[in-house]
Amino acid sequence: MEPKEKIILTGDRPTGKLHIGHYVGSLRRRVELQNSGLYDKIFIFEADAQALTDNIENPEKVRQNVIEVALDYLAAGLDPSKSTLFIQSQIPELCELSFYFMDMVSVSRLQRNPTVKTEVQMRGFSGESIPVGFFTYPISQAADITMFKATTVPAGEDQEPMLEQCREIVRKFNNIYGDTLIEPNILLPENAACLRLPGTDGKAKMSKSLGNCIYLSDSADEVNRKVKSMYTDPTHLQVNDPGHLEGNTVFTYLDAFATDEMVAAMTADYQTLQEMKDHYTRGGLGDMKCKKLLMSVLQETLEPIRQRRAEFEKDIPQVYEILKKGCEVAREVACQTMDEVRRAMKINYFQDYTLIEEQSRRFASK
Repeated sequence: MEPKEKIILTGDRPTGKLHIGHYVGSLRRRVELQNSGLYDKIFIFEADAQALTDNIENPEKVRQNVIEVALDYLAAGLDPSKSTLFIQSQIPELCELSFYFMDMVSVSRLQRNPTVKTEVQMRGFSGESIPVGFFTYPISQAADITMFKATTVPAGEDQEPMLEQCREIVRKFNNIYGDTLIEPNILLPENAACLRLPGTDGKAKMSKSLGNCIYLSDSADEVNRKVKSMYTDPTHLQVNDPGHLEGNTVFTYLDAFATDEMVAAMTADYQTLQEMKDHYTRGGLGDMKCKKLLMSVLQETLEPIRQRRAEFEKDIPQVYEILKKGCEVAREVACQTMDEVRRAMKINYFQDYTLIEEQSRRFASK
């Protein structure tokens, strides 16, 4: 089905404050796309219902972090006059669409989903201990995306298997019931370093559960402390030793955040980041000097975000009002989509007046 509008949908699980991995992986791009004027509608949501699938005994964690994530969204530059910010659980139609999609996906297909495998391992689930709601995450996500007829989903590369599963569901639904839903495309970060920002400890992924994050709301002192302790090159023992860039977290972060203009303005010795890299690899450049540049780069990036967050924190009821209005807009769109889905599936019994008339004639002729 050809889309009539260009629509973005993306979101986050409110299980903690957002970190800089979220920022370079998707959030920064969302703000750029929001301000580009290239898209007709932008929906950004907090996946609180999905977050409960593996936090069912700790709902307060999710409840408290809904406002934290909302503050991070607004602080990063998302504008409720341009983007619809809403909460997943407040759109009950999503549950209904997920229920219908469950009939279109086999258990074996879910088991083959690489993202599901990774997330299951990270949370320590095994075999029959996996919560059904968590296991069917790809189905829930497909409902989120298709409900709002998203054409574009800004996300990291780890979400590509989820988007592919969504497209499979859309193709199957449209093949059975006729063109109704839209196949989405993923929009990956343009900077390769942003695809999956590692944790400060050098682990493969920045993760709240591993405690290796730099949060958007961290103070300047907290950011500096975390950068000072960051993993670099374990073989770079002396300043004159040749250093290695691969797996060196400091340089990965510099690739993600630093522009050549920043490097030239913040250092006396280099005009570009590549010049610093070359110096490091041939030897003669200490790790701390590289970390000091990263501190300056991160502070320049995060300080405006911290300032905006502080302003929004002064009026929390207004932040909830923004979310409430966003939910009302999203609910209206969801109701319209579900009318189309029910009509396609022929379960719109009370709105199908042709059906009622046909049945009336059929029984009258007996």
